Amino acid sequence: MANSRVAVINLALQLLGSARIGSPTQEGKNAEETNACFDALRDAEQRAHVWVFTLERAILTPHAAVPLFTYGYAFPLPIGCLRIIKPTRTVLDWKIENHAGSPAILTNDGTSIQLRYVKRVTDESKFDPLFTIMLACSIAWWCCETITQSNTKKEAIEKRYALARNEARKVNAFEKVPDQGPVDEWLTAMSNGGLADSSWLQE
Repeated sequence: MANSRVAVINLALQLLGSARIGSPTQEGKNAEETNACFDALRDAEQRAHVWVFTLERAILTPHAAVPLFTYGYAFPLPIGCLRIIKPTRTVLDWKIENHAGSPAILTNDGTSIQLRYVKRVTDESKFDPLFTIMLACSIAWWCCETITQSNTKKEAIEKRYALARNEARKVNAFEKVPDQGPVDEWLTAMSNGGLADSSWLQE
C-alpha cells in the first residue's frame, strides 16, 4: 500500500501508544493534534536537509520589474521552493530577497539561471521510507504532551527521532552524488566572489 498522510500520522500515534485514526479530519484529539502540525513539520524537515526525493531543477527567467537599486535582475524562485542548492562553481554577486511579493535571486549576471533546489513534496507516497519514519517521530514528539501528558515518553521519542534522523541522512548521503553545476551565465570560472544569504544554501 502506498504511503499516505494517515499512515504517517498512525506511525506517530503508534510511538505514542495512542489509538490510530482512519482519517486526518475525523473528530478527536489524536487526529486534530497530529493533523494540525503535519504540514509545518513536513516542510521544516524537508528544508532542514537536502533529501534526494525533494531535488528539482528549473531554468529561471527574470521578473519584469527590475530591482530598485544595486542589482539589474530579479529571478523569482520556483513555486514550492524550500531551499536552493549551493552551486559548485563560484557565483558572482547575488542574494535572495523579497521582490514583488515573493523570494527572488537578485543579481547583475545573466539573463537566465539554471537552478537546483529543494522542492516541497506533499505527496506522501513520494517520501523516502526513512524520511517517513523520521517525520513520524517528529510529529510524535511535537504532540506528545497534548496527547499523552507524559514528559518521560517525550524524552524517549526525542531519542528515537535523533536515531531516525541520523539513519535517514546517512542513507541519503550515499545516494546524493555531488552535481558539477550547470554551465550558466551566472556562473564563472573566477576564483574570487561571494555567496550571500547562506541560510538558503546547502550545508
